[in-house]
Amino acid sequence: MAKVFEQIDPELQTWIAQQHVFFVATAPRGDDGLLNCSPKGLDTLRVIDDRTVTYLDFTGSGAETIAHLKENGRIVVMLCAFNGPPRIVRLHGKGSVVHPGDATFAALVAQFPPQPGVRCVIRVDVTRISDSCGYAVPLMDFVAEREALTKWAAKKGPGGVLDYQRENNARSLDGLSGVDWLEPSN
Repeated sequence: MAKVFEQIDPELQTWIAQQHVFFVATAPRGDDGLLNCSPKGLDTLRVIDDRTVTYLDFTGSGAETIAHLKENGRIVVMLCAFNGPPRIVRLHGKGSVVHPGDATFAALVAQFPPQPGVRCVIRVDVTRISDSCGYAVPLMDFVAEREALTKWAAKKGPGGVLDYQRENNARSLDGLSGVDWLEPSN
């Protein structure tokens, strides 16, 4: 049933690319901190090599993943098959935040379709790759990507998105440092 992989092989990479949604979970270091689990979509996950994945992180209501990764780097990416044979894949690893001021940001973003509202790229150096049965995961049909986030970011424009990040993404719910790479607005 469950299997641990040495690397993300071509078959697994193809399977990952076919999934329309994935989930990201992180946690702060302390026992009293809030765990975070976020769903992701919009064709934003890429396998870079057999032990590295990246995904686009969009401006959102919080900055939990960013804050947790900056504090301790722990992350798991989980994908589920909602059609075809049942399967769950987990990619555990050490995550890092690549923000627009970083030298590698432009090259990483170039691997994705252009999207408004990209806040940063999350890079995961994968330390454990496993799958499990997924027998209890329901079968569902993919209808379409939601357009709400991209429409929101396009309407706000780049300056409005940055203002939103300054106001809403500077700290996590636990008070950890979030989006701290932006200059204060004038």
